Amino acid sequence: MTGTDEIPELDPVIHAQARLRVVSALSVMREADSIAFPRLQETLRMTAGNLSVHLRKLEDAGYVEVTKTHHGRTPMTLVKLTRRGRLAFDDYTAALQALLNPPS
Repeated sequence: MTGTDEIPELDPVIHAQARLRVVSALSVMREADSIAFPRLQETLRMTAGNLSVHLRKLEDAGYVEVTKTHHGRTPMTLVKLTRRGRLAFDDYTAALQALLNPPS
């Protein structure tokens, strides 16, 4: 590397292992799609409390949207990656690629 090359920064919100798993799982969904909290929890094999904590951090950053609704009389929580979250994940993966494959 030369003195003008910058080392890319990894987004600390996404970089935490659990949040990286959440964002990765949501990123493969279509932009308009959301997933029910229990299904996401099952997919990621996380406890409800742990998933909730990480979703809150991602939601505070504007990376995920959490919607509480009802299916009939049953409460339902839906989660989706926002456009901002998708862009942040794209930037994160690009920074990771730059770290792994620095220019010669």
